[in-house]
Amino acid sequence: MAALGWLTPRRRSATARSVLAGEASAEAARKTSQEFPVHGDERAAAFFDLDNTVMQGAALFHFGRGLYKRKFFQRRELARFAWQQAWFRLAGVEDPEHMQNARESALSIVQGHRVSELMTIGEEIYDEYMADRIWPGTRALAQAHLDAGQKVWLVTAAPVETATIIARRLGLTGALGTVAESVDGVYTGKLVGEPLHGPAKAEAVRALAAAEGLDLSRCAAYSDSHNDIPMLSLVGHPYAINPDTKLRRYAREREWRLRDYRTGRKAAKVGIPAAAGVGALAGGTAAAVALSRRRR
Repeated sequence: MAALGWLTPRRRSATARSVLAGEASAEAARKTSQEFPVHGDERAAAFFDLDNTVMQGAALFHFGRGLYKRKFFQRRELARFAWQQAWFRLAGVEDPEHMQNARESALSIVQGHRVSELMTIGEEIYDEYMADRIWPGTRALAQAHLDAGQKVWLVTAAPVETATIIARRLGLTGALGTVAESVDGVYTGKLVGEPLHGPAKAEAVRALAAAEGLDLSRCAAYSDSHNDIPMLSLVGHPYAINPDTKLRRYAREREWRLRDYRTGRKAAKVGIPAAAGVGALAGGTAAAVALSRRRR
C-alpha cells in the first residue's frame, strides 16, 4: 500500500485500525474521483452516508444477491443475506453482528477473484438491484451541492469498488468505502484496517479533507444512523436523513436539520449551507420532482 505522506498530523482519538481504514479509504477515493467544471466554494464539500440515506436498504446485501445470481455462493448463504436485509429494512438500524457476518461472507466470496471482474459485475448489479432504490429526495440534495460547485462524496461501509460505481452512476465526485486488500489485482480476503464504520468514517472524512484542502466547518454531512455521529459532528452542517431513534434524539438536542423520506413527513425544512445559495436549492427541488416522475 502506498505511503500516506500527504496526511496532516492530528490527534489520534480513534483506534489505529480505524485510522488506517480511514486513510486507506481516502487514498482510494482520491484516485477515482471525478472532476467537475462548475466553479464553487472549493473548500466546501458534502459527505453522504449510503445505506438508508441515499439508498433504501444496504448496498452490501444487494451486492450479495447479485453474486448469488452469478453462482458465487450457495442458497443457504443467500437466505442469511435476505434475513439480514429484511431486518435492516424493518428495524431501520444497523445490527453490528449482521454487518460483521455480511462483511466476512463477502470477503470469503471474493477471495481469489480479480478486482476488475468484480467491478464489471458490480455495474450489472447496480442496474439490477440498486438503481430503483435511490431516495429521490436525498439524490436532489446531493445534486444541489453539485449545482453549487461543491464536491459530493459517498461515505459507506460498503466495499469502495461498489461505492465508487454508485457514486459514478449518480454523477457524484467519488466515494469513501471499505478497502479490501488486493495483490496484483486479486483479492486476498483481508481488509486494510477495518470496515469503514463509525469512527473510521470520521477518520476517512478527516483524511480526505486534509488532502483536498477542505474546511470542515464549511462542509455538510448526511446520515440516517447514530453510528455516524462522529462523522456528522466533524462538519459545520450536519443533517439527519431518515434517522434512527438515537440519531433523531441526538439531532433534535443539537438543533440539527432532519428529513425523513420513508413516510413523506418532513421533520424540519432542510436547506443546504449558505455557500450553495438559493438557486442551488431550487435546482435540487426540480431534480427531486424529475426523479420522482421518472420512478413512476
